[in-house]
Amino acid sequence: MTVVKSTLPEEALGVTGNALQDTLVDLLGLSLTAKQAHWNVVGPRFRSIHLQLDEVVAAARAHSDTVAERAAALGVPPDGRPETVAATFALPGTKAGWLRDTEVVELMVSSLEAAIGRLRERVAATEKPDPVTQDLLISVTADLEKQRWMFEAENQPRENASS
Repeated sequence: MTVVKSTLPEEALGVTGNALQDTLVDLLGLSLTAKQAHWNVVGPRFRSIHLQLDEVVAAARAHSDTVAERAAALGVPPDGRPETVAATFALPGTKAGWLRDTEVVELMVSSLEAAIGRLRERVAATEKPDPVTQDLLISVTADLEKQRWMFEAENQPRENASS
């Protein structure tokens, strides 16, 4: 059943639809990973990391909605069902239980780096088939790079006062 007819040719739609679906899964999974870490982070930097994780969750959820709506606008039904995310999510995830603040920072840097790497591949793949989707993916990449930078900055060693 086709409800929305795409404005893209079939081949371009296939590339674009796959890029959007894979991005949707990455963003939904990233929001769940960040929320799980948010609930379980402990350590001296608890508060700052706890709040920063909420920023990642909010960004990932907002972008996932935009990505899903782009797919729908092109006639590709987005699939954000839990079973789809669970079956296809490929970014680093969190372990169960309490997480040291240092572990959370490392987890978020690696998860965001993986998501950014995957997004950059999709940016390249959508350049010719659909520059509009490419532009959207570039915007998502920029925002995730900002989030990664903020966690990477948290990961820097503290200087001794005597240095």
